[in-house]
Amino acid sequence: MLRSALTPIFPTFPTKTLPAARRISSSAVAATKPPQPVRRNAPPNYLTLPHLPPTSAYVHLPFCRRRCHYCDFPILALGTTSSSISEDPRIANYVDLICREITATAALNPNADQPPLETVFFGGGTPSLVPPRLVKSVLDALTVRFGLRPGAEVSMEMDPGTFGERELREVMGLGVNRVSLGVQAFQEEMLKGCGRAHGLKEVDEAIEIIVRSCNVENWSIDLIASLPGQTPEMWEESLRRAIDARPTHVSVYDLQVEKETKFAKMYTPGEHPLPSEKQSAEFYRMASKALSGTGFNHYEISSYCKTGYQCRHNSTYWDNKSFYGFGLGATSFLNGLRFPRPKKLKDYEGYVQSLESGTVTCFGEKNSDLNAGDMAMDVVMLALRTAKGLDLKPFGEAFGSSSVMSLLDVYKPYVETGHVLWLDEQRRNVTIGDAVSYIRLSDPDGFLLSNELISLAFCALG
Repeated sequence: MLRSALTPIFPTFPTKTLPAARRISSSAVAATKPPQPVRRNAPPNYLTLPHLPPTSAYVHLPFCRRRCHYCDFPILALGTTSSSISEDPRIANYVDLICREITATAALNPNADQPPLETVFFGGGTPSLVPPRLVKSVLDALTVRFGLRPGAEVSMEMDPGTFGERELREVMGLGVNRVSLGVQAFQEEMLKGCGRAHGLKEVDEAIEIIVRSCNVENWSIDLIASLPGQTPEMWEESLRRAIDARPTHVSVYDLQVEKETKFAKMYTPGEHPLPSEKQSAEFYRMASKALSGTGFNHYEISSYCKTGYQCRHNSTYWDNKSFYGFGLGATSFLNGLRFPRPKKLKDYEGYVQSLESGTVTCFGEKNSDLNAGDMAMDVVMLALRTAKGLDLKPFGEAFGSSSVMSLLDVYKPYVETGHVLWLDEQRRNVTIGDAVSYIRLSDPDGFLLSNELISLAFCALG
């Protein structure tokens, strides 16, 4: 049963990513572009990709007005009554720590040929609570230490009620060109039940600012399914209103009741008022049908986009490429190894100090003896989350033809049931006995069984 984290999967773990998507003529034109032809001349090299210098950076800005009932991310709650949150000294002090970490990381960088960054993602928390002048400090630090390619995708998570037209124009002027709006639901009672600090009035105002006042071309809406008391009618309304807002991207997350959250104290998964697994599966099917039927491409388990508006930053994770992570609880993926930061502020301060003194490093050794089996499992897990699926030719070159045969054998029964698709080089469906170039999960039924199907692959490769 699908259970997506409410952030991208690796920037802070779990991510909002998981992560973490509508309105103007250019997006309508983009949506009519014909799909690009499949190119087989440059398949991914699964062994060297994680060792290439990163071109993406995730920056965790943990500030919130208050903690939502489902949230277990590392955040700092600033309160909801103060009219001067932007002047809170904790924000400036934290941003200074982030900039120090960026500087120290660059100084330790073993990659002399560091290419400029192609994506930056400000996640949280609620990054839109951070004053634009401090966002500029972080972007300046990244640009000075790593470089920022012209046309880079710079995303920022924003919550309704935390920004106005002036603030959005300011961050756009700094280079932010993609907005991820944390709506979560379009019912007042659902928002209140989640402990969200905004209501529908703020949602409508935020969409108005993004679409009409600031004419943001590339923006996303986040929605959560399987909330307590959520009915199919409510979920259908949320999907319809999200589509009507005309975003270029929508992220749909299935609620995961995490330990140490308020929801964990209030509810038991699968028991009323939480929906059953059968009901949650139906919510997922509803989302797939509604969004796919209105021009969205379901390119990853929780992600839908108009043609040309796939989140480039999140694709770094799904493609198993290296990336930097900065800030509280963030994780870097460098030289094939993951390096998490502490989730408590005091510990994070100590980490930055140690990084500056050289007593710790965020880089693994270039020639680390990484376990090939673990690497293969990572590749399968991430690839099968996507509509692209797993490219078997480079997978076999990296991990051996026996690994490919093991996957084909374990998935034969699920090809017959339609949960797994075998595709040829032109990405056409093929049947058992034909040559197979790609493996992917079907939409929606295969995606719904992703945990089980990926676990089968782990067993086959183990």
